[in-house]
This record gives sequence, structure tokens and C-alpha cells, in this order.
Amino acid sequence: MSAFEKVKGNWFLLAIVFVISLADIAPYIGAKGGPIKPEITVKYLAVSFIFFNSGLSLKTEDLRTALFNVKLHFFIQFFTLAVVPCLVWVLVHFLLMTPVDEWLLKGLQVVGCMPPPVSSAVILTKAVGGNEAGAIFNSAFGSFLGIVVTPVLLLVFMGSSSSVPFSSIFTQLSLTVVVPLVLGQVVRLFIKGWLERTKPPFGTLGKAVLLLIIYSTFCDTFSNTALHIDHYSLCAMIFIVFVLQVCLISFTFFISQVQYFGFTPSDTVAIMFCSTHKSLTLGIPMLKIVFAGYEHLSLISIPLLVYHPTQILLGGVLVNRVKQWMVAADKQRLAKKNEEEPSTECKEDGKSSPDV
Repeated sequence: MSAFEKVKGNWFLLAIVFVISLADIAPYIGAKGGPIKPEITVKYLAVSFIFFNSGLSLKTEDLRTALFNVKLHFFIQFFTLAVVPCLVWVLVHFLLMTPVDEWLLKGLQVVGCMPPPVSSAVILTKAVGGNEAGAIFNSAFGSFLGIVVTPVLLLVFMGSSSSVPFSSIFTQLSLTVVVPLVLGQVVRLFIKGWLERTKPPFGTLGKAVLLLIIYSTFCDTFSNTALHIDHYSLCAMIFIVFVLQVCLISFTFFISQVQYFGFTPSDTVAIMFCSTHKSLTLGIPMLKIVFAGYEHLSLISIPLLVYHPTQILLGGVLVNRVKQWMVAADKQRLAKKNEEEPSTECKEDGKSSPDV
């Protein structure tokens, strides 16, 4: 393989490094209130485009089938909003015995209580070629569910209670997720033939939008003055978040392949990203509401600001490896199925043949 082919095959990973470097050089450009206005271009336009793109590329029958995959939905939502908060609670109680700042650790518990994001898990699942329809449903449903469940989890684990503006968040999610997705499906009905003939690069377009989201996220992270804290605690939190994500992704990868669940390799991909990702878009507004007036709000916010770019960066690095695994697993699954069919037919022939 030539150097050009290697670069071409890993262009997305190289592009991630490039946009992060740009964000570090001049974070004010992509930060909130900056020239590119991410509070509009990213929060609304980019996320809306992602779901319009998904609605346009997804076959309607695939999306319809995904809606009835109850086992997949229950697994993802239960893991995200029940298992992860409990695991983080155990981890935080262990880490309280270390010198890491107590408020940062409380912020880590807050991260565990957050709902899944509406975009990054979908883009990564699509980039790998996994169950995109399942990822879309669970990202959207999890976000809506999180509006109600997350404040309850914060009350249970943190002792903090506050009313969340359900109507405004519901409206935002409807405008950026549901409407673009439905619109994409409607447009697909009229240009279905053209789409099948030309096969537009939907995956590449999704990755390009993800790069914009990564750039904006790191601009916000690098320009945030709250990050100027005890260097030991900050470095420790970055390391803890990275290890936590690796452990969660690895755990979901292996447990979702247990035969009892009956998940396909493409389902496993959706589970890996949807079950372990946490929403910054919904998370920060919720933190500002639930912890309004808290002296240490900025410290509590830091783990979420670290978690979000880490999940996107780690996901981007894993795309090619997970894709290779999924293709190989699908081939193995198909070969096993083909081997079982002839033996089943032979047994049936044996039963139906008359006794001599």
C-alpha cells in the first residue's frame, strides 16, 4: 500500500488532528459567539443536516423495522440511563479517596446521569456501516427520555433538584431531529431512483459535519477559562474520562455479542456508540438550570466538557477498526448460517423419507 493510499484510508483521523490543532491555535473563531456562530451553525444547522442526511439515505423499510427492535432499544436506554450512572457512582466513591478535586468528581457523576447525544453516535454508527436506523431512534428517544430521567437521576445521586424547561428542549429536539428526519424521508420518495443510481457519499458528508462539530467543541473547550485549575486534578480527570470510555465501549462490545441477546454485528456497533456517549448539547443547559447559583458550577461542568470531545475523538479513531471487525463478523455469521441450513434440510429429508 502506497503512502497516498494510507493517507486516503485514514483521512478522517488526520482531519480530526488538523481541526483540533486549528481550534488550539485560534479557539475564539469556533467558540460560542465567534465568527462562525456555532450556537446556530452547529447547534441547529449541522445537527439538522445530520438527520436530514440520515432521512435521505435510510430506506424507509429499514427505519420502520428499527422501530420494532424493542430488545435493542431497551438494552441501550437501560445501559445509558441506569447501568452507567451506577457504575460511575461506584467509581466516584473510590476516587474520593484520591487527591482529585471533589467537585470534579461530582461533575463526573453528573456526566454519568446525562442522556445520549443526538448526533455523534449516529454519525459514527453510519461511518462504520452499523445499524444506523437503530442509532437514530435511540439517540432521539434517549434525548427525549433524558429530559425527564436526568433530573431524577441527579436528585438520586447528587441530591440536586430543579425543574427543567421541558417544552423548550422538546421543541429544540423536534426541530433539529424529528422534522429533518421526516423531511429527508419525504424527499427520498421523490428522488429514490436517482439516489440508487448515483449513490451519493452520505457517509463522507456526515464525517465532514462531524469535523465541524469536533472543531467547535474543542474551540469551546480551549477557550473555557474554567479549565485553568489544579493541573493534577485536570490531567487526572482527562485520564479517568478516557479510561472510563474505553472500559464502557469494551464492555458493551463484548456483552452485546452474548448469544442470549441475539444482536447482529451492526446492532453491536450502534450499542457501542449510543450506550456510551453523553450529550453536551443537552447537558450544559441542564447543568446551568439544575445547579443554578452553585459556586462550583464551572468545576462541575469540566468533566462533561472533557467527556464530549473525548468520545468523538475516540470514536473517530475506532471507526476503521470497528468497520473491519463488523465486515468480518458478518461474513462469519453468514457462513455459519449457510452451514446450518444444509444440515437442517438433511434432517428434514431423513424424517420425511419412508421406511423400507
